[in-house]
Amino acid sequence: MFDSLKLSELPKIHCGILRKPSSTRPTIWIVEENGVRAVVKDYSTSKFLFRNSVGRFLVWRESKACRKMKNLKGIPSLYRVIDGLALVLEEIPGRNLEELEDRMEIPQAFFDALKDLVAGFHKRGLAHCDLKRAPNTLLGNDGLPYIIDWSASISEKEFGLFPLNLIYRRFLSDDYVAIIKMKLRHTPGAVTQKEREFYRYRSGPEKMLRGIRDRLRHILQKIV
Repeated sequence: MFDSLKLSELPKIHCGILRKPSSTRPTIWIVEENGVRAVVKDYSTSKFLFRNSVGRFLVWRESKACRKMKNLKGIPSLYRVIDGLALVLEEIPGRNLEELEDRMEIPQAFFDALKDLVAGFHKRGLAHCDLKRAPNTLLGNDGLPYIIDWSASISEKEFGLFPLNLIYRRFLSDDYVAIIKMKLRHTPGAVTQKEREFYRYRSGPEKMLRGIRDRLRHILQKIV
């Protein structure tokens, strides 16, 4: 799928632009081939130094994460990587949760399915690390949750040694905390007392891990 697609052709053949580029952010194109639409996350439009260092690194990381989650329902399929600078990903028809805030109440079934989805990629050894950003979670037209933007994700293998394994567990926990945060915004009446306590919990070691996590997340967000 999209095997013949070239980056140089995108300005002429695209169906739309979801996001224009900046010095550090990729262009997000929409393309179509044989009736199938895809999203192209294209770092070739970034500045030379960024695209050939950080851009290539982020493409490599996100493609690696997508391959680990192959065939996991709720994660867009990776069609291909182009020249190490762009990802061609399945387009998910739907809206992100930021667009839906204050517009509709999201049913409990959506959050139950989202929790199952998070458990699914955790079993494959991945933490998303950026689920608290509302645009990264989509409500598909089929009513199911989808999670996008995996460039900040980390794997269990990368954080296998002590004390990194404790930080990895904190990021796993954060993915679930993000779900509670979404529920508080969209369906506050469905948040249980147990979930509220989990969302607010702070112990001494917990505060230390959160501090380390926050510094690491700040670094990741600087480059993605």
